[in-house]
Amino acid sequence: MSETIQAPRIAMLGGTFDPVHLGHLRSAVELHEALGLDRVHMIPAAQPPLRGAPQISPQERLALLRLGIGDTPGLVADPRELERQGPSYSADTLAELRQAYGPQARLVMALGHDAFLRLADWHAPERLFALAHLVVVDRPDHEDALPAALAELVDGREVDDVATLMAAPSGRLLRLRLPSRMAISATEVRRRLAEGRSVHYLLPEAVEARILERGLYRRTR
Repeated sequence: MSETIQAPRIAMLGGTFDPVHLGHLRSAVELHEALGLDRVHMIPAAQPPLRGAPQISPQERLALLRLGIGDTPGLVADPRELERQGPSYSADTLAELRQAYGPQARLVMALGHDAFLRLADWHAPERLFALAHLVVVDRPDHEDALPAALAELVDGREVDDVATLMAAPSGRLLRLRLPSRMAISATEVRRRLAEGRSVHYLLPEAVEARILERGLYRRTR
């Protein structure tokens, strides 16, 4: 029991953060609280294998993320995927975090419901569970049937509460409903910026200021 109490609780929250917005940051804060985490690594992807290329450079996305996080306790802007060559595979990132925090750390990969539905198509999906727990930030229709390959992948892994999840270092799945599901879309933010429309109250003030100062995401004529 003492080992469970003392083991660090670490989460990985990946994404393109193109750009980081208040929905990303609020979800990270609520994840930190709900799971009793020591640290949430917010990790921008350099080359997301299943998505198109981000609109601005990795270094600019990282700078915006650091501005957005500011001095928020427990949140870390982690550049490790930007420092690797090739596609940003989550399994490789989890392996680095596992090595850094040790075999008894309670390591969590958090992802949204839509990403979860495509999990069976990810690179080495079985390896994810060998390295970490998965926490799915659910939406209301999560009771819909899972695709067959995904159902097989997660069979026998799902637990109902945080205590059961954290009783082991890895290998389990928890669906989690966060209190503030802020319906902010990075796609919509980019569209508004391209059209020269307001993004006030969608982004942290420091992020908005840098984007406007540098003309990021503006449509070129």
